[in-house]
Amino acid sequence: MLTRLLQAFSRKYGEDTPRYRTACGKFAGAVGIGCNVLLFAVKLLIGILSGAVSVTADAVNNLSDAASSIVTLIGFRLSEKPADKDHPFGHARIEYLAGLVVAALILIVGYELAKSAIGKILAPSPITFSWTMAAVLAISAAVKLWMASLYRRLGDRIQSQTLLASSADSRNDVLSTLGVLLGCVAGMLTKLPLDGWIGLAVALFILYNGVGVAKETIDPLLGAAPDPTLVHHIAEKLCAYDDVLGIHDLIVHDYGPGRRFASVHVEMDRRLDVLYAHNLIDNMERDFAAENLQLVIHYDPVVLDDETVNEARRLVEDIVREIDPELHIHDFRMVEGPKHSNLIFDLVVPFRLGKDSEALRTQVDAGVRAAHPNYRTVINIDTAAFNEL
Repeated sequence: MLTRLLQAFSRKYGEDTPRYRTACGKFAGAVGIGCNVLLFAVKLLIGILSGAVSVTADAVNNLSDAASSIVTLIGFRLSEKPADKDHPFGHARIEYLAGLVVAALILIVGYELAKSAIGKILAPSPITFSWTMAAVLAISAAVKLWMASLYRRLGDRIQSQTLLASSADSRNDVLSTLGVLLGCVAGMLTKLPLDGWIGLAVALFILYNGVGVAKETIDPLLGAAPDPTLVHHIAEKLCAYDDVLGIHDLIVHDYGPGRRFASVHVEMDRRLDVLYAHNLIDNMERDFAAENLQLVIHYDPVVLDDETVNEARRLVEDIVREIDPELHIHDFRMVEGPKHSNLIFDLVVPFRLGKDSEALRTQVDAGVRAAHPNYRTVINIDTAAFNEL
């Protein structure tokens, strides 16, 4: 059924378009609202009639999931707004803000349920077990398993971290509901007051999920490192073009799902015709634009036909490798003067050596001068975050 729905969306909105993505997100939100509200109502009734706080806790968990689906639905709706004068990069980051609201709701619900469960532990009361309760919980687990599969397929289809997080949340709800079911059955068989402890476990599980959702939505807002798979794809595709010798300083900016911008330095032989190199860069940028990635390329000419420059570059490369194998250089230039020559380059320093950047600069300069007294260095310290390709 999902395949037919996706095909219908594709015919109506066009494959891999913002409208298609929004339609899939709205559909997932509507399904989440309907299923979770129904599960909440049935479980709450069972929990009140039986006096089982663990079942009531599981019901409230479904209510928080319904609220999450509402926020997700609103987030997808608002994120599709086109770019305007005040927001030239669009509004796609609203989806991340929606996720942050969802995380806050989950944490509030988890806290309140934990208080109720602790009260039940301190003052236990008997619960009325019935096979109707067991059947409702089992059906609820099956529905949540189906929802996890639905969110996963939709999330993979439109590359939505929000839906993938919803899939993981639904999968965790399956485990939570099965835990409540097993606890109720065990309590019936053993007559032990397990209800409060199970309710507390469910509450702690909800709090744990809330923290995870918060982290997943805060990271892109703070500027988390891009997906390594994306970085490697960009690097491999660029280096596959004719006349590209290498790349560095790749920076990816995330303005929300489907709104990615990037900049990169591309090295090419300095002897290439300027108009040819410019046309090649234009073609590369257009190719990536077709993948919904707006790429800005800076052209770095590399000297290959001057043996003096090549020997100086190899000298510096050997020196930095002797200091630490993870050090490397790029943007190497040589400016010759009447008394000495300046070797100008970027030194890429890994994070573990970041605090020693100035010492490394001094050490490299000393090594170069010792090997060649007429050389001086002009070193720019570069971060490994944008050069781990």
